[in-house]
Amino acid sequence: MVAFSLLMTGCVLFTSCGSSTLIRTEPPGAKVYMNGEPVGTTPYDHYDTKIIGTRTDIKLVLDGYEDYNTTLTRNEDLDIGALIATLIFPPLPLLWIMEYKPIHTYELVPLTNQKETGTSVGTKEQSVKSNGLTPSQVTQLTQLKSLQDQGILTQDEFDAEKKKILAK
Repeated sequence: MVAFSLLMTGCVLFTSCGSSTLIRTEPPGAKVYMNGEPVGTTPYDHYDTKIIGTRTDIKLVLDGYEDYNTTLTRNEDLDIGALIATLIFPPLPLLWIMEYKPIHTYELVPLTNQKETGTSVGTKEQSVKSNGLTPSQVTQLTQLKSLQDQGILTQDEFDAEKKKILAK
């Protein structure tokens, strides 16, 4: 019985050290770079055993879209397994008590014609209008995306507000 208890405790402790998250983009297929190194394409399943508060710089790259830079920080959700392990083996498991959210979704912004060709096709306003968006809409969408990236808006709230902006 003691051996079984130690085995189960060890399993809880060691499985609690890792955390994973699914990195998705809209549209999918973006190249994922972590700390400057290519690691795959979206959707990308990321797993690591980093300790609480560590940061990973992420860059998402897709032809025809602006590069998207963000940071993944291991402090988003409480890891119950690590919490239980801390009660048994204090304080070591506290280093892994937080984990990533299960899914991170990022909406990529299409490049304007001016950026795609690398040549000037007129003013920024003309380039934006050729994509069917006004400068005001671009500004509003950028601000909206920032709120979502900061966790202030959910994906559903973001989508609803985006529809309102694009309907104008």
